[in-house]
Amino acid sequence: MDFLNSFLVRATLAGLGVALAAAPLGCFVVWRRMAYFGEATAHASILGIALALAFSTSIFGGVLVVALLMGWTVSTLSGRGYAMDTLLGVMAHSALAVGLVAVSFLQGVRIDLMAYLFGDILAVSRIDLAVIWGGAALVMLMLWWRWSALLTATLSPDLAFAAGIEPRREQMVLTIALALVVAVAIKVVGVLLIAALLIIPAAAARPFAQTPERMAFLAAAIGGFSALAGLRAAYIFDTPTGPTIVCVTAACFVLGSLFNLTRSPSSG
Repeated sequence: MDFLNSFLVRATLAGLGVALAAAPLGCFVVWRRMAYFGEATAHASILGIALALAFSTSIFGGVLVVALLMGWTVSTLSGRGYAMDTLLGVMAHSALAVGLVAVSFLQGVRIDLMAYLFGDILAVSRIDLAVIWGGAALVMLMLWWRWSALLTATLSPDLAFAAGIEPRREQMVLTIALALVVAVAIKVVGVLLIAALLIIPAAAARPFAQTPERMAFLAAAIGGFSALAGLRAAYIFDTPTGPTIVCVTAACFVLGSLFNLTRSPSSG
């Protein structure tokens, strides 16, 4: 496919792929108040990068394994004498610190740490593009397959039990989907900005949505628009692409908040 020879085309497709997967998943992150969980999983991915480079394996595989391990550990330890925010804080910053220290010990390996921290979407290759869209497709399929059960477990664990749905199983589905998004998004927006791409489009869509399904579709649309507009703005103003994409999503959130305030000025 000759059109993929252009780095701008590859960057555009990569941004769209990540946005379409991250934004609908971000709705569940917002509904469940899991923002810190998403950030902790993203921070832990630095350790996955270090391990992948140390053992000369796939970056995607290393990040995915560590992200899944982080989610499983948090799910296992939560409710056993540890407050969730404390547990996430300890694990997120510990994993980030250990990962950064481990990277410094790697000998004979050239690594652009800034690219992993803030993304390097313009350097996306055809293989990266296949990984991004493959991971995004898996996430979207998981959300479509488990949508009703995830929504019920999010609204009320008691209602989920009554309907024969195991809330902890749905939590694990979300953890796996989140790990996939983190693994595919590193190349696009980097470790430090993945949580923003998860949360901000969903938060921006919230004032305009009357149903959960509409919020997910609007979040995906805002995420896709932000990827395209951010790429264009970064090209025009010669700014870092990943942070510029996040800035566009932040602008969408501000506009949505202003719309919400003008629509219901009496709401506190």
